[in-house]
Amino acid sequence: MSYIEPWSKKHKKVAGSAVYSLSNSFVEPLTNEQLIELSLERGDQQIVDEFRHHSLAYTPSGGSLDLRQVIANFYGPDISADNIVVFPGGQVALQTAAAAVLDNKSHAIVFSPGYQSVQQAPVQATSQITTIQRRSVDHWQINPQWVEAAIQDNTRYIVINEPYNPAGTLMSAQLQQQLKDIAQKNGIFLLSDEVYRFLEHDANDRLPAMADLYAKGLSLCTLSKPWGGCGITIGWIALQDIELKQKLIDVQYFGTACPARSSEIQAIMTLRASDIILQEKMRIIHHNLTLLDQFIEDYSDLFEWVRPTAGAVAFVKFKGPLTSEQLGQQLAESGISIKPAYVFMANTKGYEHYFRIGYGEQNMPQALSALIHFVEENKDNWR
Repeated sequence: MSYIEPWSKKHKKVAGSAVYSLSNSFVEPLTNEQLIELSLERGDQQIVDEFRHHSLAYTPSGGSLDLRQVIANFYGPDISADNIVVFPGGQVALQTAAAAVLDNKSHAIVFSPGYQSVQQAPVQATSQITTIQRRSVDHWQINPQWVEAAIQDNTRYIVINEPYNPAGTLMSAQLQQQLKDIAQKNGIFLLSDEVYRFLEHDANDRLPAMADLYAKGLSLCTLSKPWGGCGITIGWIALQDIELKQKLIDVQYFGTACPARSSEIQAIMTLRASDIILQEKMRIIHHNLTLLDQFIEDYSDLFEWVRPTAGAVAFVKFKGPLTSEQLGQQLAESGISIKPAYVFMANTKGYEHYFRIGYGEQNMPQALSALIHFVEENKDNWR
């Protein structure tokens, strides 16, 4: 496997000391104290006691049964604890899945712009890839005809991300079914990075999990996005294919062999309180999105977007005279962090003016006020 430089590395150097962050992709982080309080409020003293007194022995490869049982409750009847593989975070899950499915004779289809590991985990697994561009003119939707045209005799893997990072859009159930049918017709594994699932702005828009929809489908999730459990570092893959499940465990054996038991217990605490936690996260998201709506309206000659419908991120186009890299540099010098287009693609041609804003945190209004102040100071020169 050749060395791949993180695309976000430059962003962290540029904006690492920013006071106001509009670049984060997660929702308001939980605290361990909150998890304990939520557990006690529902009378779950046992899980609190276990957290305080648990053994520091190895956990089982693929995750402990009690956590996998809780996770399986978020899926349909085809997914039980036996269909869940737990990882130390979603990043590891992406890499492990690609390594389990692909080799140097195989081909995968990925989409750009997007999270680097979603696009490049197949490359790290030594596979050939075809990258299909997603476009704002299409409301960031995948074109199924382009997917069919990209399939080769050795195509074994398609990787999608829905709800979509960086734009916060969501495909229709009809499009999801089309992609599943294409994969099924060609015997292709279809991994859906669903880290923003459960953060649909209208819960009626929620899509079926790919693991429920398709026998060769994989659904990836992590605690960091919907629940704000970034530091718990627990992610998982749900899938129906038991043979592939064992391959995932085998590949992961040579990585981080097992998750920490403390993290597993915190994950159980989080998921048992899911309804309460998600309700609070959605309150923050809806409030902050209203503020962003006003910002886009007030400065419509300088900024535009495809309005997000899920998650806590939006991909905004700057219509002024700067690229998003130049804008990001100037904002960083003013103490404000955004994520320019180069964080989401190797070649930004055609996307030079796009940047991502995150709006899932409690302090986002203060960061947006700083951005508005910066725009007010520069708008006349830009116009």
